[in-house]
Amino acid sequence: MRVGILDDDPVQLSLLSHVVEWLGHSAHQYVSAASMQRELAYQSFDMLLLDWQLPDSSGLEVLRWVREKVQDRVPVLFVTARTDENDIVEALTAGADDFISKPIRVKELSARIRAMQRRAYPEVEGPQTWGAYRLDPLRKIASLREEEVTLTHREFDLAWFLFRNLGRLISRQHLQEDVWRSDADTKSRSIDTHISRVRRKLSLSAENGYRLTSLYSQGYRLEDTNAPEET
Repeated sequence: MRVGILDDDPVQLSLLSHVVEWLGHSAHQYVSAASMQRELAYQSFDMLLLDWQLPDSSGLEVLRWVREKVQDRVPVLFVTARTDENDIVEALTAGADDFISKPIRVKELSARIRAMQRRAYPEVEGPQTWGAYRLDPLRKIASLREEEVTLTHREFDLAWFLFRNLGRLISRQHLQEDVWRSDADTKSRSIDTHISRVRRKLSLSAENGYRLTSLYSQGYRLEDTNAPEET
């Protein structure tokens, strides 16, 4: 997962990042509400960890902004020194998924992150079907209307990731970290080439029920063209 962490205390920020990375995820650190909000405008995340008291705002205001401005309902965990019941209720009412109090207990934090991940992104072991498409993650085989489509392992991983995140706007850096599994710069041309090949090989178009679109400077979205439009 790609996890955004907001805390103005460098010691706490380092500890949170260490736990996230120990769990096998990528940690992205922010020390102010403004810096995280700027990033959220063009980057996608799988989970957010928010402190409450910040130098330029509050974690609660960031949460409200996320729920209003960010299209995806990214899971949010509050990590804060506040323990009053009213604070907990206020955070959960504003859209937080869970709440943990400081001082941080590493085992508890790890368990809560894992629990949120299971709820939001349940693991899938066997083949999955989306309309006329069937993807088998174990054998890395894709088919369209029961006809096997030849994909490289990288192309399959990309297709699997996009279908598993159907409807989400996924940033280039998110693809780089979750599909290419690299913190180093993956050339944009390489990502574009793989996107183009997956779109062409799987015939991802409205006539097959799924359309793969790109949004300039933001990323890519696989859309279900038969899904009802939001009002």
